[in-house]
Amino acid sequence: MSGSANTCRTAVGFCTYNRSARLPALISALRAQACDEPFDLLVVDNNSADDTAEVLRRLAEAPGVRLHHVRETEQGIVPARNRLLREAQGYEFLLMMDDDEMPAPGWVQAGLRALRDEGLECVGGRVCVRFEQGRPRWLGDDLLGFLCEVDHGTEARPITDDSTPIWTANVGYRMALFATGLRFDMRYSRVGNGLGGGEDVVMFESLLERGHRMGYRPEMVVEHFVEAWRLRRMYFLRLHFTSGVRAGLHATPSSSRQAFGAPLYLYPQALRQGLRALGHLASGSSWLRQAMTFTYACGRIVGARRKTRAPAGARA
Repeated sequence: MSGSANTCRTAVGFCTYNRSARLPALISALRAQACDEPFDLLVVDNNSADDTAEVLRRLAEAPGVRLHHVRETEQGIVPARNRLLREAQGYEFLLMMDDDEMPAPGWVQAGLRALRDEGLECVGGRVCVRFEQGRPRWLGDDLLGFLCEVDHGTEARPITDDSTPIWTANVGYRMALFATGLRFDMRYSRVGNGLGGGEDVVMFESLLERGHRMGYRPEMVVEHFVEAWRLRRMYFLRLHFTSGVRAGLHATPSSSRQAFGAPLYLYPQALRQGLRALGHLASGSSWLRQAMTFTYACGRIVGARRKTRAPAGARA
């Protein structure tokens, strides 16, 4: 699959894993997108164990926008995303989303307009969370961002710092960004339905550091469907612990003052967060957000200890 073999400048792609039942509706919605120039669909099957390969084969044979799919056998979201970047070489623009989403009408055109006509190198839009089995009463709006919601308002704006993040759930790139070897960071991969990740955060930060032209466009909208297994308090706690472990491994400076293999300063930080979480719990106020901060702090200690004890080549 290569953009150089066709006349399309734009590819629309996503990675998928064991969600074959979602694919017909998603591909149909993408094929129904109105756009003022042609585009191709690229799908990376990340070694799915269900009938994803057969479903994609049938969809590729159906009429409409051309669909090409490949199988990436190295398990993990980062190998899959990097395979998508590799397959999109030869295209000028790439719009990306996830396999548990649905594009709103006009999504492709909005992303292409921002990249092609407005000169942006990276653009992102709104991600609207939808609950498949109802929203728990305890799930406040302040937690929706951890389920991938993105909403920076109704006005287009440039992105110049990390106060306006955009994620791979709804993003578009000029493929020239990746000509020098920029890729998603393997250290932040997750496998299958595992927790953690963070590869899109690292990519976003890398683009900011390099000074690329980035923007938010509110008319570029996708719906993100949240499965029931994510709607548990323990999911949020485990997610933050895993994120903390990765931060301890890859983003926590070493220190000459250590205790049990981790920088000494991490322990009082974790203790303070834990006491605050207990205070929230005792007072009957909302405790989950503070408990998430505490589990993140604990994860940093675990990650830092692993970094100290593991050989450099084994840190992942």
